[in-house]
Amino acid sequence: MFTPDSTTPHPDPPRIGSARMLAAQALDRATGVEPVAGNAVELLIDGRANFDAWLAAIRTARSSVFLENYIIRDDEVGRAFRDALAGRAAAGVRVAVIRDWLGCLGKTRAAFWRPLLDAGGEVRVFNPPRLDSPFGWLGRDHRKLLVVDGAIGFVSGICLSQKWLGDPARGIAPWRDTGVAIRGPACADLEHAFKTTWASLGAAIDIDNAVPAACGEIDLRVIATEPAHASVYRSDLYIAAMARKTLWLTDAYFVGVAPYVQALRAAALDGVDVRLLVPGASDLAFVARLSHAGYRPLLEAGVKVYEWNGSMIHAKTAVADGRWARVGSSNLNLASWLTNCEIDVAVENEVFAAQLAEQYLCDLDNATEVVLDERLRPARTRRRVHQARGGRGSSSRAAAGTLRLVNTVGAAIDDRRALGSAEAGLLPPAALLLIVIATAAAIWPRIIAWPLALLAAWVGASLLLRWRKLRRDRKAPESKASSPSK
Repeated sequence: MFTPDSTTPHPDPPRIGSARMLAAQALDRATGVEPVAGNAVELLIDGRANFDAWLAAIRTARSSVFLENYIIRDDEVGRAFRDALAGRAAAGVRVAVIRDWLGCLGKTRAAFWRPLLDAGGEVRVFNPPRLDSPFGWLGRDHRKLLVVDGAIGFVSGICLSQKWLGDPARGIAPWRDTGVAIRGPACADLEHAFKTTWASLGAAIDIDNAVPAACGEIDLRVIATEPAHASVYRSDLYIAAMARKTLWLTDAYFVGVAPYVQALRAAALDGVDVRLLVPGASDLAFVARLSHAGYRPLLEAGVKVYEWNGSMIHAKTAVADGRWARVGSSNLNLASWLTNCEIDVAVENEVFAAQLAEQYLCDLDNATEVVLDERLRPARTRRRVHQARGGRGSSSRAAAGTLRLVNTVGAAIDDRRALGSAEAGLLPPAALLLIVIATAAAIWPRIIAWPLALLAAWVGASLLLRWRKLRRDRKAPESKASSPSK
């Protein structure tokens, strides 16, 4: 169980035990799940290692293969997985796939799935646009999960795409990403998470694999986040508050909200070695600038920020005090914390945490540190790089970046907090956009009125459809109860 380190022996052992029990209880409540003992966990680094392990497990499946992924692309990698899944489905294995509608939009067509469907496999689409849910498309299934026979599971930040393997012919390095292979009783929780999402899209799965026997010594939590549950957000805040020595974070699309930024600042000001490793470049320059706008308050508090020098770092990991670690699909932004389906594993084991910490230090060998230049006036910041040791992204980053822009503009309007120079740089484009909208509304009012009218009509219709569905669902049990028994 992860608990804060004690720098001096406590004179009263029973009170130490009580403190640890309270810490365990707090983490249980923050994550919403209790730890599962008796597991073996293997760290898998980058796409090739993960893809090879996933395919090997699929090809040996005997009863079931459950795959849930945000992006499945019609390329060499995607076709290899489709064909492996089709092969097992043809052999009588229950194969079920959940793909996200937005994540796969433009990446796979109906014809791509035909070999799997013809072999007896099933594919369901998460959250396509619906008339009765105008803003439902904002919530995505961002998980990267594979469970085979209920006996081995994989969790990572990796999508089924050739991008994770790079392009040697064009000199593009593979993407840096992290996953885990899990054997043991926790696989039942991974399978349950998949089945819950599957049942939300149609009929439930009628196959029940036995809970695997203990095969290791690792305790872990499976944190299967659903929209508005915020399980990972609560646990991230908890760990930031409890860390005593180190808190090392890797994130692909960091757009920290004020409470989490304050938690990291408080930890750093209290002497914790807080580090944040993020991508060094992005093809979405505006979104990257939104992310950079959050650096200054962290740097001023002593948080060390590093930018990856490779093609893309897509990992989502955390390791604290050499005893607690998290690996999964959740980014440190509101989209992952509040609106998406995500899945992460929180591991409480010193050996595994040491492995992840060692990998973190290796990653810093290919990163540069972002520092403040103290020679400049406090109101200005220049990004200067030092070699440090020790692409493209998903829609989550764009959504979280938009939230940061809205927060910055709101802060400027009501003057509720001081803005840093990086945030101030976001104000001119926001101001220009608002002026353009105001000018268009004054000259061509219908340009603004018609879209608003259509949106209002859509929302109104969706509310009526939702009311009708709820009324029908309520009447169904009543009619059954009033019908005469035979």
